[in-house]
Amino acid sequence: MIDDIEYNTEREHLIIPEYGRHLQKMINYAKSRETKEERNKLAKSIIAVMGNMQPHLRDVPDFQHKLWDQLFIMSKFELDADSPYGAPSEEELSEKPEPLKYPQNFPKYRFYGNNIKTMIDVANTWEEGELKDALKYTIANHMKKCFLNWNKDTVEDYVIFNHLFELSDGEIDMKGSTEPLTDSSALMKASSGKKYSNNSNNRKPQHKKNNNQNRNKKRY
Repeated sequence: MIDDIEYNTEREHLIIPEYGRHLQKMINYAKSRETKEERNKLAKSIIAVMGNMQPHLRDVPDFQHKLWDQLFIMSKFELDADSPYGAPSEEELSEKPEPLKYPQNFPKYRFYGNNIKTMIDVANTWEEGELKDALKYTIANHMKKCFLNWNKDTVEDYVIFNHLFELSDGEIDMKGSTEPLTDSSALMKASSGKKYSNNSNNRKPQHKKNNNQNRNKKRY
């Protein structure tokens, strides 16, 4: 009797341990059957057992596909049975997915944000005229506002114009402009805003409770 005891160190490695060793033995038994008809019958029975472990998902088509794939994985792709979804190959499942393409934006001046580059690219597509000039000044004022949010001080207009010239690859040149941008104090005031008002006129009048009605009550 002692000789029949099995230790985990001597047992077969479980490919998907969540299903347990008994299910792995059932799959190994199904692989050893000679006729395909019998193997198909056993495979369907094994799928039913696997589905019973998660009854709320066993009737979902995608989940059924997953169960069949796991069946072939646990059989080391050696089970010759007919799957309604087709037998997967080991190379197909072991293939690494393609890496996701994230937007690679590495702006030199991060305090302007990534959207400013999009605005500049759009401005470069516009024809010369009053609308484009207005858009360029809007972009420059927005850059100045972003700069002041990052550096709570002041900034000269020529600094913004130089950055705009650099970010637009020389397409937008406002270095010789005689029209100044919005004043720094006005931009700072507009960005901060008035969240709360301390005006006493906006306060609701507070009425004091009249305690005279309690004075004439008889006390014990």
